[in-house]
Order: sequence, then C-alpha cells, then structure tokens
Amino acid sequence: MAEDKKVLLSVKDLWVKFRVRGRELTAIRGISLDIYENESIAIVGESGSGKSVFTKTFAGMLDSNGFVSEGSIIFNDDELSDTHVKLTPTARRLMDGALKKLNAAAGLELGAATYQKILALESEKRERSSLSDEEKAKVKEEYNDLVVKRTDAYNLKQTFDRSKERDKIKETDKLIDDLDQQIKALKKKEEQLVHDRKAAASSDTAFNKRYEEQHAALKAQYERETKGTVSPAVYQRNEILVKEIYLSVGRYGIRQRVKMINKLVAALIKAMQLGVDLNDENQRNIIFDDITFRVRYLDETAEALHGTCILNLAKVNYSKDWTQIRGRRIATVFQDPMTSLNPIITIGKQITSIILKHQDCTEAEARHRALELMRKVGIPKAEARFDDYPFQYSGGMRQRIVIAIALSCQPKILICDEPTTALDVTIQAQILQLIKDLQKEFNYTIVFITHDLGVVANVADRVAVLYAGQIIELGTVEEVFYDPRHPYTWALLSSLPQLAQKNTKLYSITGTPPSLYNQIVGDAFAPRNPYCLKIDTLAEPPMFKVTDTHYAKTWLLDPNAPKIEKPEGIQNIHEKLISAFNI
Repeated sequence: MAEDKKVLLSVKDLWVKFRVRGRELTAIRGISLDIYENESIAIVGESGSGKSVFTKTFAGMLDSNGFVSEGSIIFNDDELSDTHVKLTPTARRLMDGALKKLNAAAGLELGAATYQKILALESEKRERSSLSDEEKAKVKEEYNDLVVKRTDAYNLKQTFDRSKERDKIKETDKLIDDLDQQIKALKKKEEQLVHDRKAAASSDTAFNKRYEEQHAALKAQYERETKGTVSPAVYQRNEILVKEIYLSVGRYGIRQRVKMINKLVAALIKAMQLGVDLNDENQRNIIFDDITFRVRYLDETAEALHGTCILNLAKVNYSKDWTQIRGRRIATVFQDPMTSLNPIITIGKQITSIILKHQDCTEAEARHRALELMRKVGIPKAEARFDDYPFQYSGGMRQRIVIAIALSCQPKILICDEPTTALDVTIQAQILQLIKDLQKEFNYTIVFITHDLGVVANVADRVAVLYAGQIIELGTVEEVFYDPRHPYTWALLSSLPQLAQKNTKLYSITGTPPSLYNQIVGDAFAPRNPYCLKIDTLAEPPMFKVTDTHYAKTWLLDPNAPKIEKPEGIQNIHEKLISAFNI
C-alpha cells in the first residue's frame, strides 16, 4: 500500500499531554503512523486508550489544557500547500532588511564550534553553584506529589457533613497541616542546598581561576573566528532563507508579518551561532515550526514568490490557519448528532453557513449545493425538509445531516468518531454503508474511531489498535482479525459477543488500563496480560515487523521469546467472522 498510495498524513513520534491540577497526564505516547490517500483506517481500543485525543490533535480540537509536547504531523495537501505571495514594494523592503541582518550575522557560523565550548564551560559553572537537572526534576516531582495529596485532602474535606462528621474533618485538617509543613520543609531544604552549592562554588578558587582563564581564551578565539571571510554560497543561501521567511509570513496582516519576520530572523541567527546546518531541510523545518509553517521556496516571477508549505499540524500557532484546515480539509462526524447540530437553527442554514464560510459562492449557489448534499446522504424530499429544525428529524436522519455538513467542503480526511454509537443497529448499518459509498464519490480518507470490531470489519482497510496512548498493533483488517499477534488484540477479539459459544462465559479483560499520570515502565499491558514475560515488566517492547503491512509491539515476537499460541477461542475464526459480520 505504501508503494502505490500517497501518504496524506504522516505522524512521527507524537506525544500529547494534558495539564490537570498541577500534574501532567500523557495521553499519547510516541505514536508514529502514515495515513494514505483514499484509504479507510480504523483506530480501535478501550475507552481512555487515546483514540479521540489522537484524532483531535490533527483536527485542531484538543482541549485548552492539552498540548503536543513532541513530534510532528505532516499534512501533504497539494492544494493547501501551494503558496504565492506578491512582491510589493513593502515586501521587498522587509526582505532587504531581513537579508542585511542575516548577512551581518553570517560570520557567527565560523565560530560556532568555539561558541559551543563557551556555552559548555558556562553551563559547568552554573551546575556547580546550583542543583543538577536530575536533582531539580526529583525536587519538582516530590513537590508536585505533595501538592496533589494536599488538593485531594482539601477536596475530600468539602464532602464531609459538618454536623455529623466532625472527627473526619478534624483528621483531614491535621493531614492538610502536615502536608503544608512537608511542602514548606521541602522548599527550605531546596533553598539551603542551593545556598550551600553557591558557597562551595565561590570558595573553589582553583576552579574559578581556571574558568576565568579558559573563558577569556575562548572568547578571544571566538572573536577572531567570527571575523573570518564568509563564502558566497552562504550569502546565496541567505537570499533563499529570506524568500522562505516572506513566503511563510505572507498570509499574516502587516503588523503580524513584521513581528513574525523579526522572530524568524532572530531564530535563524541563533541557529547560525549554534552551528546548525541551515542547508538541511529538516533543520530548517524545526526552526520555522516553533514560529510558523515553513514555506519551501520553489521559484518566482517579477510579481510574486512561489513555494510549497510544510504543513505540520502539531505546530499550528496561528488560529486562522485552523480555519483553512478544520472543516475545509479535515472534517469530523461525532457520535451524537443531537450535540453536533444547533437545535435552534434550521438544517438548511447549518449546511449553507459552512459552504459560505469555506467556498467562494453566493447564497443561491450554497442552497443548491446543500440540497444536492442532502439528496446524496439520503434525505427524502430535501426541498421540503430544508427549513426544518433538528428536532423534526430522526436520529439516523440527523446523523446523515452531520455527514452532509462534514462533506460540504469536500475534505481530504473524514474523521468518524464512533458515529453510530447513538443509533439503533439497523440505522448503524445504513450510516456505515453511506460513509463507504460517499467515499467512492468524494475520494476522502476515512479515519474511523471505534471500540466495535464489527464496525471495523465492515468499514476499514487497515486497523491500528491503541492501548495506553500507543499503537500496539497495526495491519490490514485480514491480518489483525485472522492473524493477531499482540495479547491485547487477542483479548479484544476473545471478548466479541458474536464469537461466543453457547453455554460458555464471555471473556473479559481483567484489571484496568494504567494511570497515564505516571511514567510507564515496560509494556503498559503487562499487569493485565496472562502471557506476560519477565521482560514485559522491565523494558518497553519495540514495534516488531510481521509482514510489510503488519506490525505488533510485543516481546512475544522476539526471536528469543517462548512460543505461545493465541487463545483457542480465536483460533480458526475466519468462518465465524464471515458469519458474524457478513464479510
């Protein structure tokens, strides 16, 4: 599949965290996944496994306390990436100013190695007079742990009845006071430790003398090196960098544009100073990503610059960028149509408002397109029902309208977040069939979030099984259903009611998923895994390759692991699946 299909969305080492009551919860832990054009991929797992958070990340819908801490999400959309920026007199003036600054700083690259030595020496001095990074992290962890305990104790106190549970209130007050004392003592201990380190460092005359001599020598060397001759190739590279800067900020208003140019110039000068290879595409992407999308320079005319945008959805810093992506290029169908639709606005108005926002058309054209979409999703007598309100539609019809709204701008990716959960079984089948049928016409990619493996069997080409914020198995539907390799996938298949035998107890997975507040050691599934090996509790397994399209993250696939057969209930399940799911 990777050979004959274009990668539409490339997720690399994605980590997503949430700030919750002074602590950080890691919801997504190092996911890497390529999603192809026109495919259907299902994201499967228990509640809390990270399915919805994963897709919300590339749809720009994370909650306000959520953030991407590491990784990239590259969206390969040719239409959205193609960028043209006019070369106005103002543009040329701003570019000339930026070029002068970059060329003036070009000599810094000649002394980058010496500058790194200066930084290392200064860092050594700071560490001698303060706590090490490890010590700081340990103190912070202890402090956060005490603060969480105090918050929990305070919240518990609020639940007690003052007239009947005075003893419990008194006991909790004592616990809160004790925790306050511990927090105070920890802060005092940290301050004393820092004070002692500073005193010891200032009295170490031998080190301080050596530091001053080395620091002065390195600064003198740096001064000489940065006055050297800069090659013409560097100046040529800087000209391209300036064009990429202007291409990257061209969509902003003039004030914002100037601000962003200054930020990018400062970041590039810092990179020169540190010796970053600015001819390296990945390094340029990293520098730009912290400020705005990088637009790679392609060519130009006398009137305009032309480039292609590197759309890293993990680094969207400008809210207006999401309006070009969310809805227009990546759309979502949610599980409850009643909460997706506005109850006080007519159905027709809800569809046409989206069309008018994202497409250049008149109200009459928007109405025509909306009616056409309503017919395509199976709304009978669309003209008569255009001005109805959501409450006048059944649950299945409301979900059809939600799909029509999602498809109104012909997105590249359609995220279906358990879209059939709130519907009865017969309507579920109709909605799933509708989504698949429309895919052939609109050529969108389906990302289907579900915990129902029956839905997966009927909808998906590939399946990614999530557990504790990681993909633990990835493969085609046939591979994951007929040749599963991870014990968690075995457990999910074993618990399917459709595969249960008469007079037997339905299998259930024991235990609960791990807390994502804590760092997970080893395999996250180990405490619930009946086939757990000793290494599962010690080291995280790598992603083992089964075939070119099938991967599983389990130590059972290690060549040195003991041979373990999958459970008897899911052996030879081909016929059962065909019978149960009609596939």
